[in-house]
Amino acid sequence: MQILTPREVPLGGYRAMTVRRTLPQRGRAFIGAWCFADHYGPARHQMDVAPHPHTGLQTVSWLFEGTIEHRDSLGTHELVRPGELNLMTAGGGICHSEVSTPDTQTLHGVQLWVALPDSTRNGDRAFEHHAPDLVDLDAGAHARVLIGDLPGVDRSPVQGHTPLLGAELTLPAGADLTLRLEPDFEHGILVDTGEVAVDDARVTSGEMAHLDVGRGELRLTSDDGARVMLLGGTPFEEEVIMWWNFLGRSHDEVVAFRDEWNNHGERYGEVHGYTPHEGGLARIPAPGLPGLRLLPTVRRGRRESVL
Repeated sequence: MQILTPREVPLGGYRAMTVRRTLPQRGRAFIGAWCFADHYGPARHQMDVAPHPHTGLQTVSWLFEGTIEHRDSLGTHELVRPGELNLMTAGGGICHSEVSTPDTQTLHGVQLWVALPDSTRNGDRAFEHHAPDLVDLDAGAHARVLIGDLPGVDRSPVQGHTPLLGAELTLPAGADLTLRLEPDFEHGILVDTGEVAVDDARVTSGEMAHLDVGRGELRLTSDDGARVMLLGGTPFEEEVIMWWNFLGRSHDEVVAFRDEWNNHGERYGEVHGYTPHEGGLARIPAPGLPGLRLLPTVRRGRRESVL
């Protein structure tokens, strides 16, 4: 087991907020195809993120508290509410905006990315909204399966492009829960609130426990109760370059993605209906590239590095 400690990162936009990022980091870039995990709140904060682009990935938006208004270049206008999944597939290019609703005072949730495989990363844009059922588990625990299949519990109808699992688990005080796992998957347990023991290792709020492939079950216990996100998938073996909001396969490809966004190219389309604040940006420009060639994220055996 590997315990991943988050780092605090300012999330850009008009109302910048600080998030806790557990993926990617040096030593662990992927859990299955999950390649990005931001955890934020609960905080009295509002969000106003102007249109910005993505390529080669899916965004998974999941809230515990608050409401966010989503608009994208497919023409989608949808609210992100607690317990409801918004899954946006960038394919070859999409752009979107995220703004908290006027009645939202406290934001609390996770923003997750899934890397698309080479076979579908240049495909069509897509958007799915899904409200998963709350499923009773043993020991008084509950689960909501966002994406993929939690063996013996539930399966989500939304489309993944590699074998995946994403689920919210809530554990009451004194819980002792054992879940079946897909042994071909590696797994991550991101603790939102409370503290859990994973194989007797204590994992606290904001931390993530990584479990390698070969596990057929998972035991979670909690003295005072907890809420966790369970992520899993088959190891993602493709080399990718992740820079800013782009996932590509080469330095030159990422440079082209950046230039096309900043030059208002057709790849990403346009977001309609977003109103910038007074004096604010109508879209977020891509930052300058570093003065060196971007290198891929690589797997070394069962360990990973972000280069």
